[in-house]
Amino acid sequence: MANEGHDVIKASTSERTAGMEKIRSILAELKELNIDLYNKDWLRTWDMTQDQIEGTAKIALALEALYKENIDCRVFQNGSLGVSQFRDNSTRTRFSFASAAALLGLQVQDFDDTKSQAAHGETVREGANMISFLTECIGIRDDKFVGEGHEFQVETAEAVQEGFDAGVLHQRPSIVNLQCDQDHPTQAMCDLLHFAKTYGGLDKLKGKKIAMTWAYSPAYGKPLSVPQSIIALMTRFGMDVRLAHPEGYDLLPETIEVAKKHAEESGGKFTVSHSMDEAFKDADIVYPKSWLGYNFAVERTELLRKGGKDFQEKLGELEKRLLEGNKKHIDWECTEERMKLCAPDAQWCHCLPCDTTGLNCEHGEVDIPTFEKFRVNSWNEAGNKPWAIAAMILATRFKDPAATLEKIIERDAKRRLD
Repeated sequence: MANEGHDVIKASTSERTAGMEKIRSILAELKELNIDLYNKDWLRTWDMTQDQIEGTAKIALALEALYKENIDCRVFQNGSLGVSQFRDNSTRTRFSFASAAALLGLQVQDFDDTKSQAAHGETVREGANMISFLTECIGIRDDKFVGEGHEFQVETAEAVQEGFDAGVLHQRPSIVNLQCDQDHPTQAMCDLLHFAKTYGGLDKLKGKKIAMTWAYSPAYGKPLSVPQSIIALMTRFGMDVRLAHPEGYDLLPETIEVAKKHAEESGGKFTVSHSMDEAFKDADIVYPKSWLGYNFAVERTELLRKGGKDFQEKLGELEKRLLEGNKKHIDWECTEERMKLCAPDAQWCHCLPCDTTGLNCEHGEVDIPTFEKFRVNSWNEAGNKPWAIAAMILATRFKDPAATLEKIIERDAKRRLD
């Protein structure tokens, strides 16, 4: 019995040694990168340099490894806020932001537009400064309307910069894009981490085939930002990215050009087709997801802006037309049979929640056998989001993220006292 106990201690010590070696290896790679995000914002991935993207990914991996080693990762003391502003519903991203902020020692405060003074004429510029006196970062989700989400985040960033420059704010909070109308960087980075873990590293993604396809949904109005974020980011790593959707379900033209540019620079591929089967052929990863076509999204946004007495009637007519349009493509579903077109070890991915045929809807994006086969895999995929968001916060709040992580290791405080 004594020997058995001794063996357990030895195994535990050996595992910790391996874990710490992994962390130090990540930090060594991190030191070689020029992240340069201090007091800046984490908005669209295509505005970031390759070093900033890879650096954020490595910070995320380091934080996750430190957490698993039961090391306290707090870099902020009591009195610092992480403010979340969700202008659309959220489960995964909302709790991931809260988890990430708490991991780093921030207290989370949710800013609810409906409970603010915006109804009494408070401007974005004023509101942004009023919530930023002791705030380190502001995470914003604003994805409902084309032409508004990214602009709102930029306006908020400009407002807090003005407050800092004028001496109103003691520090300039960083703005983290939790999803906008153009990009969903926390989801894309979450997926990038998942793919890197699956295939053994970021450098192993080159040549991997990913099908980012539209899929049928009994709902309408789903944002374009997820598919746009996937095609814009995965092409940077030399992946063979296949975008497929029915005619009329196009993405924001700018993101198509970004994907083309990244594929050319990385030696990857980017193709667009109107065939789900063509996109699935020999694919390593399939990502079937419903979205509202760009032109439809513009039409909806313009209608919402105009308002008027017959606004609700017109909105109802538009919704009916769009739902009828979706039904024409009800065969755009990820099925067990369609997965046979893919590579033998292909995986189904999704940002969640998904519309599953026979589970939460009559007809949806994926059938039950496929969903059940990859359900836990999709949970693991989503589990990368807290680390991605925490990495974005840390990268924008500290001049030398690698040095900050080393201080965490040197402190060697326990996350929990077992």
